[in-house]
Amino acid sequence: MEIRPFTASDADAVAEVHRRAFDGRLEESRIVQRLHDADAAVVSLVAVVDTQIVGHILFSPTTVADQGANVELVGLAPVGVRPENQNEGIGSSLIQHGVEKCREAGADAVVVLGDPEYYSRFGFERASEYGLGNEYGADEGFMVKPLHEGAIDSVNGVVTYHPEFQQAET
Repeated sequence: MEIRPFTASDADAVAEVHRRAFDGRLEESRIVQRLHDADAAVVSLVAVVDTQIVGHILFSPTTVADQGANVELVGLAPVGVRPENQNEGIGSSLIQHGVEKCREAGADAVVVLGDPEYYSRFGFERASEYGLGNEYGADEGFMVKPLHEGAIDSVNGVVTYHPEFQQAET
């Protein structure tokens, strides 16, 4: 398996990955397209097996309401793997590579709204323990992974995702 940066020529294959990974829903592929169109993908990676794109992950900027500190938080969403390639470690590899690329890009922390049991394997912790909430009102499933010591010690507030997330269903 190869993990490499997303290119514009990957768009159709990535849309298909997300459509299949999310039981035919189109929202995730629309979010990916809108984020790329808005040049708002901090990190976007594809997983390739035998020349076929089988997985994709995207990280985009987030904001923290009423936050005076200059902190770079990015949101992990979406991550998708074709159903026939799930449980092969592809999603895990995408997350690990993506988090490292976010660190290299200067991000202070990554947030995700997802399954706590799954994401805790990668060092994500409940964001509310750090004083972070989110625009969706989720608690247990909203998690954060600081990317360096003290990265978010002075941060608290409500995390808001890029506007393209709200536009996904239009």
